[in-house]
Amino acid sequence: MLLFIQSANYPIATFLSFAVTIAIAFAYHEFAHAIVADRLGDSTPRAYGRMTLNPLAHLDRTGMILVLLFGFGWASTPVNPYQLRGNRYRSHALVAVAGPAANLIMAALFALPLFVGLVDVAPPVSEVIPSVYSFLAMAVWTNMFLCFFNLIPIPPLDGFTILQGLLPTDLAYQLEPLRRYGFFLLLGVIFLLPRLGLDVFGLLVFDPAFYVFSVLSGGGFLFF
Repeated sequence: MLLFIQSANYPIATFLSFAVTIAIAFAYHEFAHAIVADRLGDSTPRAYGRMTLNPLAHLDRTGMILVLLFGFGWASTPVNPYQLRGNRYRSHALVAVAGPAANLIMAALFALPLFVGLVDVAPPVSEVIPSVYSFLAMAVWTNMFLCFFNLIPIPPLDGFTILQGLLPTDLAYQLEPLRRYGFFLLLGVIFLLPRLGLDVFGLLVFDPAFYVFSVLSGGGFLFF
């Protein structure tokens, strides 16, 4: 899931960069879930054709339309935790952490030309054509945002599954009913907590995403 930051000066070029990079970020996040689940014994991702690097196999049509129109959407990988080998919660946590880890790796790869100075800071070429720098900056940002957003420990995000894997099994089981209310909890974090003055996104998402962007890009400027 992702919230989209739009450039007022280059809205079309920024949107095109965003559309391509978020599709890649979503797809490889989900591919990582699929491949780890498959390695741990769950045949569900393979049965649904998710064992491929083709982004089209991983994107949810409704989720992509919503994220492009409103800046909030999703992608998903079918996983059956009861088919995973070993402790169900710990194995499921390994599947969950693979998604954010994949986004971190993708961010590092996109940032490499910025880090070594192969690409200079530059605005989009025109209102519709992003520069190489602005495209790469967007790719790093979307991957880092997706990484840290999914690490928030509430359902249905990966962070909740990771939290369960870190807890004793009996306590992890007691938290399971929270998944029924995951959608409402997520809406509360996104829309309610900011009204109460609790900057969850700043603390857990924006600040670490900006920091890692700066590190990966060698202090590059976040310009779309």
